[in-house]
Amino acid sequence: MVQKPDSQQEAVRSISGPALGVLLVLHIASSNKLVCHMTNWAQYRPSVAKFTPDNIDPFLCTHVIYALTSINSFNQISPIEWNDEQQFVRLNLLKNVNPALKTLLSVGGTVNGISPFIAMVARPESRAAFIRSAISYLRTHNFDGLNLAWEYPAHNGSPQDDKLRFTLLVAELAKAFEDDAKDNRKTQLLLSANVASFRPTIDRAYEVKKIALHLDFINVMTYDFHGHWEAATGHNSPLYRSAMDSGSHVHHNINSSVSHWLALEAPAEKLLLGFPTYGRTYRLTTGSTGLGAPSNGPADAGPYTRTAGFWAYYEICDFIAGATIGWIPEQEVPYATYGSSWVGYDDLRSYSSKVQWMSTNNLGGAHVWTLDQDDFGGSFCSAGTYPLINHLRVSMGFPPKPTTTPAPTTTRDPIKEFCRGRPDGLYENVADKTTYFQCFLGNTYLNRCQPGLIFWDSCKCCNWP
Repeated sequence: MVQKPDSQQEAVRSISGPALGVLLVLHIASSNKLVCHMTNWAQYRPSVAKFTPDNIDPFLCTHVIYALTSINSFNQISPIEWNDEQQFVRLNLLKNVNPALKTLLSVGGTVNGISPFIAMVARPESRAAFIRSAISYLRTHNFDGLNLAWEYPAHNGSPQDDKLRFTLLVAELAKAFEDDAKDNRKTQLLLSANVASFRPTIDRAYEVKKIALHLDFINVMTYDFHGHWEAATGHNSPLYRSAMDSGSHVHHNINSSVSHWLALEAPAEKLLLGFPTYGRTYRLTTGSTGLGAPSNGPADAGPYTRTAGFWAYYEICDFIAGATIGWIPEQEVPYATYGSSWVGYDDLRSYSSKVQWMSTNNLGGAHVWTLDQDDFGGSFCSAGTYPLINHLRVSMGFPPKPTTTPAPTTTRDPIKEFCRGRPDGLYENVADKTTYFQCFLGNTYLNRCQPGLIFWDSCKCCNWP
């Protein structure tokens, strides 16, 4: 069973007031993947919310997954949007800027409520046709891998058959990718999957140990645990259960979900924890405003995402400017209310708690849904571009992006020499507590805390003096 960490969680809980918005837990995680999804429908959002691959910072994430394509009646990968293939070009040009960036193409979705995978996986011949199509399509469009977004196996058709066929598809794809790399002397294509977080679905849909053998990484969708379809407020992505949870709801949280994946023998190093850049909304029906408050449907749709039930983080930034913000201590996540509108969302503080949990449990990294719902242009939250994902990146211990340069290279510069022989990590600068050193591969980076904060070595974080 996954254990809840102690000391740092208590330190996080003890902070209140203005520190809530500026706490930076800079914990160095053992994880090495930060996988970020982008959606091809975000291009239709109005004004500054319109998102295309040109809005992506090529150094922000280790992998970018393009969502979404489908499967046609000939068992071939098929684009959905009129300009998908032009967007593929724009996305993969980012690898000219950052050659280390990996891109994957996501395939799945539904057609008239039915997954296009169902018919394809039913016969060996149709699976083989799809696999040939996938390899050709990925190579033609310069992708580094394929992401399977079958949501979910065993939801359509015969549940047991779907479960077994999904395992066959994963195994056959992995073998074909291996053969393609050998035969053509190319780098092997990556294979990943978006998978469920609810225990009944996990049990019904996946032969966990078998599929884990063949997947390079597994994106656990640890969000949408609660939403406006329920009659009382609940958080979109809580870290732990709350005292109000009963019945199956005791498992509607990150700790329980990932615990189940681990218990079913999914390797921790292949599991990526899901970080949402959006919140779920409710319409309150009484004067109660806390967790579990009576509700009836969603708050009004956001002006940019224009879909009832959720708001992008940049829309939440606008909302909380005049709202009352609350914190759910037992679940380590925030919420906000104004009038009859209620939203449970993630912020820097909840991201920090989740990163520490992720590191404590030795997961392989994080995946973000989505790039286009963070404040990618920096127009809303007064915190620069991609405030959530940039904070996630720093919290996970990734080295500074190229816009941050190593310390000056003068002869025997003591700052430059600081990290020589030291392990990667964060270290206090005894000469100036408002700064701290980050050591990465023997290089020294001098970083500065936000104004008014100093670096505390005890928590590897910037906090109030």
